[in-house]
Amino acid sequence: MEKHKLKELTEQLFKYNNEAHETFLNHRETGEKGDFFLEVKPFADQIKIICDEWEPLAVKWALQEKPKNLHPMQIRNTAENIQMVSIRAFFPESSLKRFISHIQSIDFILRRMLEELDRE
Repeated sequence: MEKHKLKELTEQLFKYNNEAHETFLNHRETGEKGDFFLEVKPFADQIKIICDEWEPLAVKWALQEKPKNLHPMQIRNTAENIQMVSIRAFFPESSLKRFISHIQSIDFILRRMLEELDRE
């Protein structure tokens, strides 16, 4: 049951990571910042709620299953990074290179987790 919940949450974060990427590209294109109360806060809050549930489950799973190339520290960093990009996505002045780098590392960890969870 816990693995099912973990997979569901991981898929949600994966989707939100892609959404943050799209949002960032749109804001870079228009040069307009997102409205804090209408866009930024609701999006960041949604991700925080999922992260707060996902992170302890994911760390516990990583410690139990010991998946190859997935460590608890990477999971903690991923939770931190996705919360950061959920806010930075709305600010066109954010560093493109750094933002894309975070998006890619989040994507990598979440994909690896989904592969491992599908294998079990």
